[in-house]
Amino acid sequence: MATPSETFTEMVTFTLRNTGSQVADNVSNHNMLLRTLKRKGKIKKLDGGYEIQEPLEYAENSTPQRYSGYQELDISASDVFTSAKFDWRQMAMNVVSSGKELRMNNGANAMKNLAKHKVSNAQKTAANFLSTDIYSDGALDEQIGGLANIIQTNGQGTVGGINSATHTFWRNQFREATGTNTAAAPSAANSAQFKADMNALFLSTLRGSDSTDLIVMTHDFFTLYELGEQQLQRYADADTAHSGFNHLKYKSAIVVPDDNANFGTTDEKAYFLNTDYLYLVEHSLADWKPEKAKTPVNQDAIVIPLLWMGNMVVTNRARQGILFDAA
Repeated sequence: MATPSETFTEMVTFTLRNTGSQVADNVSNHNMLLRTLKRKGKIKKLDGGYEIQEPLEYAENSTPQRYSGYQELDISASDVFTSAKFDWRQMAMNVVSSGKELRMNNGANAMKNLAKHKVSNAQKTAANFLSTDIYSDGALDEQIGGLANIIQTNGQGTVGGINSATHTFWRNQFREATGTNTAAAPSAANSAQFKADMNALFLSTLRGSDSTDLIVMTHDFFTLYELGEQQLQRYADADTAHSGFNHLKYKSAIVVPDDNANFGTTDEKAYFLNTDYLYLVEHSLADWKPEKAKTPVNQDAIVIPLLWMGNMVVTNRARQGILFDAA
């Protein structure tokens, strides 16, 4: 006969693995950026490597020329590729129950209910934890390099091991909102100026049909934009609406609010994202899947670790932008 700890372990493990990875699904379903990356196949699995390496095409071939007859052609080699390298970062959490708790819930229904609540809590915790870090500057120990690292308010910074002060192709676009503290004083005039700033930033990120598809705003910026767009909300994206996200549209991009967007600062921000060049990379053996249950040698308890290993990755910073209000 199975002991309470064995029953609890089986229920938790089965629940988390029954649909592939419920924790990972829950994380992406509660964050519009991660949901977009998942929908577009931009959550990548790697099975190893000393670091995460992404090839970059940073220049054009230098040999095209017009010629006539026997004119000598340019056969010189063109250096057009380099690589961005990102460190692996790790996260962990544990589903834990004491022996007393397990024995008190020994009945089948009670044990099932206990496991259900423990799993639900783990899913919410993982969603909140990762949803915060994807906007981070990566300054904390073992923290992933989120949007505040990838997209900076001066366009520069060292990202993926490439110093954009030296390599200008690796700079993101940026623009400070016109006026002083415009987001804190929503008005028709401020809203009109704000949209003019949005238009200017959007054009700087545009390359042919390659354009911003997701704009994530702090709440005050979203309120300011909404002020001038309320009559147009019927143009909201149906798929995003059905998923429960409060959002608007700007040209072909979805606009969503996220209170994590001003990570580490009180400045208002709007990230103009071309998600074709953004990835969340995860290790295939550590993507919130449950590990084997462990019993501490000095405690009456069961611990089921959930591990994650990966990082946020960008392959084209020039197509990303940030509109900010530093006042």
